[in-house]
Amino acid sequence: MGKTTANETTPLITTVTVGPPRRRYPHQTLRRLCTIALSSSLVALLLTFLVTVVFAPARRHHHAESRLTYEELQSLLLDTPSAEKASEWSKYYTSGPHLAGKNLSQAEWTRDHWDEWGIESEIVAYDTYINYPRDHRLALLEKPNAASNPEAWKVAFEATLKEDVLPEDPTTSLTDSIPVFHGYSASGNVTAPFVYVNYGTYADFEDLVKANVSLEGKIAIARYGGIFRGLKVKRAQELGMVGTVLFSDPGDDGEVTEENGYELYPDGPARNPSSVQRGSVQFLSVAPGDPTTPGYPSKPGVPRMPVDGAIPSIPSLPISYVEAIPILKALHGYGPKAEDFNEYWTRNTGLGYKGVKYNIGPSPDNVVLNLYNDQEYTITPQWDVIGIINGTISDEVVIVGNHRDAWIAGGAGDPNSGSAVINEAIRSFGKALESGWKPLRTIVFASWDGEEYGLIGSTEWVEEYLPWLTVANVVYINVDVGVRSPVFDASAAPMLNKLLYDVTAMVPSPNQTVKGQTVGDLWNGHIRTMGSGSDFTAFQDYAGIPSLDFGFGGQSKDSPVYHYHSNYDSYHWMAEFGDPDFAYHRTMAQILALTVAKVSDTPLLALNATDYAVALKGYVAKIEGKLSSVDSSDYKPSSDDEIIEFRARPADPVLQGDPEAFSLSLARLQKSIAELKDAAVNLDAKSDELAEKANEHIPWWKWITKAKLLHEIRATNTKYKNIERAFLYQGGLDGRPWFKHVVFAPGIWTGYAGAVFPGLVESIDNKDYVNALRWVDIIDDCIKTATETMK
Repeated sequence: MGKTTANETTPLITTVTVGPPRRRYPHQTLRRLCTIALSSSLVALLLTFLVTVVFAPARRHHHAESRLTYEELQSLLLDTPSAEKASEWSKYYTSGPHLAGKNLSQAEWTRDHWDEWGIESEIVAYDTYINYPRDHRLALLEKPNAASNPEAWKVAFEATLKEDVLPEDPTTSLTDSIPVFHGYSASGNVTAPFVYVNYGTYADFEDLVKANVSLEGKIAIARYGGIFRGLKVKRAQELGMVGTVLFSDPGDDGEVTEENGYELYPDGPARNPSSVQRGSVQFLSVAPGDPTTPGYPSKPGVPRMPVDGAIPSIPSLPISYVEAIPILKALHGYGPKAEDFNEYWTRNTGLGYKGVKYNIGPSPDNVVLNLYNDQEYTITPQWDVIGIINGTISDEVVIVGNHRDAWIAGGAGDPNSGSAVINEAIRSFGKALESGWKPLRTIVFASWDGEEYGLIGSTEWVEEYLPWLTVANVVYINVDVGVRSPVFDASAAPMLNKLLYDVTAMVPSPNQTVKGQTVGDLWNGHIRTMGSGSDFTAFQDYAGIPSLDFGFGGQSKDSPVYHYHSNYDSYHWMAEFGDPDFAYHRTMAQILALTVAKVSDTPLLALNATDYAVALKGYVAKIEGKLSSVDSSDYKPSSDDEIIEFRARPADPVLQGDPEAFSLSLARLQKSIAELKDAAVNLDAKSDELAEKANEHIPWWKWITKAKLLHEIRATNTKYKNIERAFLYQGGLDGRPWFKHVVFAPGIWTGYAGAVFPGLVESIDNKDYVNALRWVDIIDDCIKTATETMK
């Protein structure tokens, strides 16, 4: 469509030796430097080898410059993190508002502390298009008769759109607290009848359409959960609705509710009724990042694209459950009831709670909502903090990130438990540097800004440094919510599964109900597929870099309710309920540091190709199962993930193509995956063999043997580095070309949850088997490319 690309309009930055540098190079220079890095001479390889391997004593991973063995490094990274320090960092980050684009002092504080700990750091700015709240209103209006006189309308209920000030929680009484609002919400002033739309999934709206519930011109009342909030607004907008109100239903809090006898926060672990979930309503599954610069960085003077189709055109507001009650009660007796539909409408509802019956509506003509939303849209700087530990091998780089911005003054769980954790990991590596340690691979640490609006800081940075990342980045490690519960949780590219199991087996759990338990002992071992919703998205789905995201963020039936994106995600909540002694913060810092060490300081990359092949085989089997059930009217998903997927996909599309021909084509994928697995097994075996040789003592005079070993190690690591890149399709996914990965992407109508083989999944959902066959060809080509990469 004639859109100017980043390569044609903006200078890109690279480095000769260590990563994003302080000099700026035009794109053609960057390309030349990357080519040089990829085609290193034997002399350069030998010099690297002499530094990294030749002088290493037998069976000890250390370098000529280092006074630490690898085992000593691990001990230091386990011993250094401090619960007291993590608490100190948490208290700082949560002491005042730090919205995206309004946290420069925190960026500078972060940079200065990283510098103090020995990590050379700088601030990288982007000029981004975001919004800030100016004014809002939500009022329930009634008139006693059918008169058309506007003066007859009376306010039956006016929402405060505020959370209660709690004397026990100092964060809630700050005079500069941030109003409740949605990032990227449209401004507007609408007065209209309203309809309860359950979770606002695609299928929920389909249920309403089939039941002849009038939606056009109405305001949607939806509960949070199931899918990303922006997609609730997107579907309401597509169906002609004029506004959306989102609330948190206590039924989604599991067992820890007031009805079950739990005290409300701050007196207990149950949800405070005035808690409001803020958040972005950007259409995250279409593309993250600055919506005006899709595919290129938001630098000063770059062309800006229209935002149509990327963010909503109708206003929306978040409210608390206590302020949703009068609105829901106003629907009593109007339209169907939730139980008139199916179990997905009554699943996890607080049905009957506080007298709410969950009628659907629409509200009668004499009952309407006035939704007023005034947002200031502006282009303003956001600030990423980037810190670097130079490694010996300049074209193998590990990147570690956490975001800093929050919707509220607090954010003790999201994101600043992760900020405290990454700080403790960095402080630990600083201690190692003091002891003379230098990693094999360069490590880049990032404190991202703008994640909450739409992964902006990380996405713009990846878009700017993509050529360099393609050449050098081996792994991206993300810690967002580092701690909000004692339950470890992870999502990862399959090549990193073994790494997670190995590291969690090394770290003692704070829960020592049985002496000697590790985090791995208490973890259920489930690793979710990569979707979206955090800063790994651009690395995994756009740049093809194997990524992982982890933290103590899982939920158990008796976990305290986490006040997500609310004023009550505060230091006080964390200190009283989330992690009272900050022991899990310390443990997460240990996990993060050991993970970084294992991928940055062992001669062979800690990746496993066989796990990827096994996962791909399972993903195709999942597609085969989906194909057999897609036309089944009695299909009943069981797990929460299956329910989300089932409720988020379109219904009753027109059949195109031949399902049987498509089904047969899947055998071709399985054949290609079998060949890929053979190559993967061989690659992993070769890696294990080389790892053993790297630990053996080879006399100095056998320099040819040493050089050959280095060459084999480098070649093997390069193969691992390029596997994930092989699954990028430059044309991108249908209707959302920013997403390049053919295996992983957020579900188009889920947003957070990961979809595997999204091109196939969406084609099946649409019963478009012509397009599905096209995607079989694309995926098969990618699998074959990955297979050749491993040979």
